Amino acid sequence: MDLYTAASRLSQRFQPTPGESSPSLGEYALIGDGASCALVGVDGSIGWACLPRFDSPSVFATLLDPERGGTCRVSPSRRFESLQAYDESTNVVQTLFRTAEGVAQLTDFMPWSGDDERFSVNEIHRLIEVREGSLELEVVFDPRFDYARGETTVSPAEGGAIATGPGGEKLALACDAGTRFQPRPDGGASTRFSLRAGQRVWVVLSWRQNRPEPIAAYRPFEQLRRTRRFWRRWSSQLTYDGPWRHDVARAALTLKLLQYAPTGAMVAAPTTSLPEWIGGTRNWDYRFSWTRDSAMAIRAMNLIGYGPEALRFFHFVRDCVDARGHLDIMVSIDGGDVMAEEILEHWRGHRGSAPVRIGNAAAHQRQHDIVGPLLDAALLHENTGGMASLRLWREVRHLVDTGIATIGEPDHGIWEPRSDPEHHVHSKLMTWVAIDRALRLAPLFGGDREQSTWRREHAALRSAIESQGYDADAGTFVGTYGGSDVGATLLLMPIYGFLPGNDPRVVRTMERVRAELGSGPFLHRYRTDDGIVGGEGAFLLCGFWLAEALALAGQVDEALDVFSAHAGAANHVGLLAEEVDPSTGEPLGNIPQAFSHLGLIQAAARLDLALRQRDEGIATAPLLAEDLRWGRAASGG
Repeated sequence: MDLYTAASRLSQRFQPTPGESSPSLGEYALIGDGASCALVGVDGSIGWACLPRFDSPSVFATLLDPERGGTCRVSPSRRFESLQAYDESTNVVQTLFRTAEGVAQLTDFMPWSGDDERFSVNEIHRLIEVREGSLELEVVFDPRFDYARGETTVSPAEGGAIATGPGGEKLALACDAGTRFQPRPDGGASTRFSLRAGQRVWVVLSWRQNRPEPIAAYRPFEQLRRTRRFWRRWSSQLTYDGPWRHDVARAALTLKLLQYAPTGAMVAAPTTSLPEWIGGTRNWDYRFSWTRDSAMAIRAMNLIGYGPEALRFFHFVRDCVDARGHLDIMVSIDGGDVMAEEILEHWRGHRGSAPVRIGNAAAHQRQHDIVGPLLDAALLHENTGGMASLRLWREVRHLVDTGIATIGEPDHGIWEPRSDPEHHVHSKLMTWVAIDRALRLAPLFGGDREQSTWRREHAALRSAIESQGYDADAGTFVGTYGGSDVGATLLLMPIYGFLPGNDPRVVRTMERVRAELGSGPFLHRYRTDDGIVGGEGAFLLCGFWLAEALALAGQVDEALDVFSAHAGAANHVGLLAEEVDPSTGEPLGNIPQAFSHLGLIQAAARLDLALRQRDEGIATAPLLAEDLRWGRAASGG
């Protein structure tokens, strides 16, 4: 999306005074280097960044506390209008500032070392150029290390400034403006300088540097060329060529930013504690790798041509099982334990939405659904040109047997309620999916001895779901065995091939889900008590599931309307949050959310195929019920 296209979706005025008019949740773009990410606001501020990894303590965090969080801002010193867009087919972001005196453009990126290198340079490069007129510009440097739990000292230095944290953390800022940084009363340092059309200044932030180096030492122009070249080459591998190619490409680029290059792990989101409802308490840390979420994201990536990302994730899972002897629901990005949940009492939270949490207590829950998406992704990888190894298959075989052994046990389910475990239909469905996909993979590895046992369990579990997970009086499936409430996960029954999309039970269930959980085209996950205080928005992934389920039921036009509403919930640069306020369209929850982007990719592929089938007069439901067939067709195979 170029800046002129972005202009139709975003044009905001800002008085550049930190804490008075900082961007809202949806007014950020994401940059990254395969190890960490930074959110860059339309006012030129960095509102969130953790260095050197996704799960490191924050360095900049005005998103969670405008006064105490810390930021780095490059912008005009006077009132301005701003527009923001990604450089086409890259994760390089451009922000255009317009004042009464002229126009300037800010280019932000993090140098990408490439997937073959096991490290990143841990730098943020910022180029400010004046395109028209003459402007006074300002650079503010105010990092707050370790979630601002201790004092950070910022000292002016030759060619920039140096920040030192209470634990010895170092962050150097290099700037070739030729002016000296001055201390600010509220913390940090700043400098101002004037540029006219054709002039430019670089600002480079470098982690663990004791002093700023001359700008030339960072080789910023070469880094920019190299990073753009990498992203454009990577984007060219996209095989999806349907009506929503731009949206799918941006979703893929976003998911790539969320994958930790050294291991192949994928974070659910690069942020923590952005509220699922303003003023609410549903504020969680998502900077970890959920096996289920990552497998679903990798499946979506594989579907549109990104097999290497899938293979690296499968190796990560294999290594985790090797090291731990089992598969946890979530791990750190290097495969270790997730940090204990902790509340940062000194931060007020995004728009006053406390508490701010780091770590995640859900790591200790029982979630029996996690193996299903993993096996489903592995099978798609195999059927789209990839090849699973025998070593991976051994681990998978063990995971399937473990899943079968837990069929009779209750669990906490996909949504991680903080209430007692139950027999969630979705968890049983995903165990069925795991067995189903394992049965299809087994012949590739000579797994004859497992198949007879697995077939018995496969049939028995189907029968149990159809009886105990079904409310005969209502004529619909329900969320828990013997329960009476529905949940959005029931939409996955046709998507994973458990039943055809036009099965009357599936259609009635979908209609009930929409009636009880819907708000316009959007859906809430459930309405039951989950042991957590406070409300939440509509969950975007569930809406993309609805679009898929409608397409499978042959209701393609309705599916298109639902898909359009959810794709339209993206911000000005195409980022999707976890949730949306259905009455205002305001993004809610952590952003960008892997769940939402994988949902967009899969729904776009599903709808593309449905439209082609309708044009060719092919019956939609029977063909689409075969998961692999539509996967190959949607990816050009």
